[in-house]
Amino acid sequence: PQGIDALLSVTPYYNKPTQEGIYQHYKAIAEVSPVDIILYNVPGRTSSNISSATTLRLAHDFDNIIAVKEASGNLEQVMEIINGRPAGFAVISGDDNLTYSIVALGGDGVISVSGQGFPEIFTPMVRSVLSGELDSAREMHYQLFEVTKMLFAEGNPGGIKAVLKQRGICGDTLRLPLWPISNDLYMKLENETNRLTK
Repeated sequence: PQGIDALLSVTPYYNKPTQEGIYQHYKAIAEVSPVDIILYNVPGRTSSNISSATTLRLAHDFDNIIAVKEASGNLEQVMEIINGRPAGFAVISGDDNLTYSIVALGGDGVISVSGQGFPEIFTPMVRSVLSGELDSAREMHYQLFEVTKMLFAEGNPGGIKAVLKQRGICGDTLRLPLWPISNDLYMKLENETNRLTK
């Protein structure tokens, strides 16, 4: 399809498939997809983890499976993927507070929540890690460490939508069953937003 480079495909949720079931699911997608595929592993939301062995099997078996967005929170799993991946297969952080570590370990970047609200800090942090400037990147990482935890404290995307509203970028409207964050968290985020963007 015109204008689409790749699709981000989350693991099947609710069913809790076996690793073979996950492999066959992505195999079926890879065999018919007109665009490249990025695996999205986020077991905290799906209750289904793509093991490193399954990720690597898919990466080696299908040229159009080009990356994984890794949000398992398991750095050993991420390192196994980085260490065993084929050439050209990207490992992308899906966990903002692990991005510094994942990229420093050989990952290729991030699909971020925090970066939407604080691009002037998050983007240079990632670029600094990629270029090996770890000391300056670490400083930026810790500038965002606490606010990133706040962004997820009452579920995503409520926190980031509040920050984007505070910054005048968009409203904070959510659809059910999502619900706006509490006033207490909103005020804490507003304080952090003011501190980080002055």
